[in-house]
Amino acid sequence: MSGTTVAQMRSFKLQQFGRPLCEAVEPLPVPKGREVLVRVRCCGVCHSDIHLWEGHFDLGGGQSMDLSKALNLPRTLGHEISGTVIQAGAEADISTGEPVLVYPWIGCGRCALCRSGSEHLCARPEALGTSIDGGFSDHVLVPDARYLLPLGDLPEALAATYACSGLTAYSAVRKAIGALNGGKLLIVGAGGVGLAAIRIASNAFGVSPIVAEINRDRWDLARQAGAVETIDPTDADQRRRLMRQTEGGVGAAIDFVGSQSTVEFSLSLLRKAATLFIVGLFGGSTSLQLPLIPLKGIHIAGSYVGSLAELKELLQIARDGKLGAMPITERPLSDAQAALDELRSGRVAGRIVLRP
Repeated sequence: MSGTTVAQMRSFKLQQFGRPLCEAVEPLPVPKGREVLVRVRCCGVCHSDIHLWEGHFDLGGGQSMDLSKALNLPRTLGHEISGTVIQAGAEADISTGEPVLVYPWIGCGRCALCRSGSEHLCARPEALGTSIDGGFSDHVLVPDARYLLPLGDLPEALAATYACSGLTAYSAVRKAIGALNGGKLLIVGAGGVGLAAIRIASNAFGVSPIVAEINRDRWDLARQAGAVETIDPTDADQRRRLMRQTEGGVGAAIDFVGSQSTVEFSLSLLRKAATLFIVGLFGGSTSLQLPLIPLKGIHIAGSYVGSLAELKELLQIARDGKLGAMPITERPLSDAQAALDELRSGRVAGRIVLRP
């Protein structure tokens, strides 16, 4: 007796917050309309995946932001995706067989933010790896071909990291460079995103940043990436020396950690009319000496991933050879949970990329 073989996809899903990811085998989805089915070649493992796995962001003071409604479990995590187009819906304008980078920060497409090009800030997102299933899988269904950018000759593992860590770093650095007003740039945190930011600032914008990193094992990586100086943010003598060197503080700071201690450290090093860009989502809360904000004319801003237009700019910079290499460890898809555990424990230098 013969039967029809149903094509299948394999993924590792979050079934319960804080519990190990579960392997799932399901029928391969068939794209409709403008949808595109992509065979995943690489998917980066990101710090935000840890927060999603935990199910909350720490807001400090015993408060947290619940992510259960946003994720609607079960959910396949993973948003740093490169792959190959294998099937497209009837209305999708793309060829099969094309290697692509997936822009994951998809919005509703109808609100004012989406219409302005800032759909990564949409209040009703359809982002891959959060609102809809992502790349901890061997296939991913992308809602529209417009979110697929041609890879060309870029290495697929490195390019996958551009969709979040690279894009987050680029968007923040781009903002900070515009706010320097002749001052120095401070980057706090030399993890995967911080290292990408150091390279982008140095290679793409010609600005060698000062880097504050508590883990001295990362200092050499920061210098190799383009840091002009590395300091320990817990060392008061180094902080005072930096204030003298910069004649009263830096022109802009980017905090890729986002903890109480790093935000307070960054604010203490701002000169007048400087800007702090907070990117990291480590969590917590801090108190502010409010009169100093207007008296010093300082600005505090958030920077969250980046737009589709910015990702296109970043890919062009990468094609021009201005980004350099990134320390990448490739792991099989079945190591998805182990990769999350290692990243959560702080044992990862650079980025981990899963390869189905």
